[in-house]
Amino acid sequence: MASVDVLLVSLGSTAGLRAADAELAASLRRAGARVQVVAAEPQDQVRTLMLTDLTWAWAARTAAVAGIRDHRPHAVLYSTTTAALLWPRRGAIRFDALAEQTRPGHHGLWQRPLERRRLARASLLVPWSQPSLYGAPANRADPLVVPVPVEASGLGEPWGARDLAAVTYAADPEKKGLDRVLAAWAAARRSGETLHVAGLNRDRLPADLPAGVEITGRLERGDYRALLRRAKVFVTAPVREDHGIAQLEALADGCVLVTTQAPGPYAALPIARELDARLVTDDLAPAIRAALDDPAPRYHERSLPLLAPFTTAAVDRVVALDLLPRLLA
Repeated sequence: MASVDVLLVSLGSTAGLRAADAELAASLRRAGARVQVVAAEPQDQVRTLMLTDLTWAWAARTAAVAGIRDHRPHAVLYSTTTAALLWPRRGAIRFDALAEQTRPGHHGLWQRPLERRRLARASLLVPWSQPSLYGAPANRADPLVVPVPVEASGLGEPWGARDLAAVTYAADPEKKGLDRVLAAWAAARRSGETLHVAGLNRDRLPADLPAGVEITGRLERGDYRALLRRAKVFVTAPVREDHGIAQLEALADGCVLVTTQAPGPYAALPIARELDARLVTDDLAPAIRAALDDPAPRYHERSLPLLAPFTTAAVDRVVALDLLPRLLA
């Protein structure tokens, strides 16, 4: 089999990671690279984060060994530090957040020190954003930020014509703070307003949902983005946000973003603050009311230049002019 330029080793443990890896592979191909993606096999849910990371890291190693053998790549790019923990060959590492931050205390006893060694030896660090580097070795002078592209999904309704009050995305209800969103909605809602909860099925929701909550379940990507184009407000309360693609997508599709001040490399947080600092708060109920009743003037129009670095065209330029030459050097 002919060799490839780049082997992308995809952890793919979440839908967001799978979509991000597909976008990166497509961008590399548009830059002229021969790219092969190999993915870790899906893993059963286990009880601890330490064991979760071990099973996924081993699955990524298995995929990488087969990919290196079959495709003889010039460069290997591991997507997430977990995918690189047991690497069979040195390569570049792409990541949204580091175990140094996401695996505190006993949750990351073996992952954090091994991650530090992998980051120190990697041929290139490719964070999703500059804050993603927090916790990386200080002596690394060669990181290259390559965002995940986020585009408007179509021609959304003008804000005043939108027929849905609010949407939240809660694929992981604990991490996304769904309980806080529901409590705030119960306090803020007026008659006739509905919060649409996307990303999970009813069996993972509290039994006593407040009035005015509709469960959409897991939607196809196109259907989910169509929901955003109809919504006035996107509300979220993450415990920690490792990047926040859902929030960037909501902004791109014209929603007003209401969010807590979550720690982590939260890409949409500074954008939300600049657009309307009233709506970035741990006191969500009045923020929801302000977003619905008194949105900041020209909110969506002012968001467009702030989202420009995340467009496909902008990411393609970084991939073609910087990432691919450095991978193939």
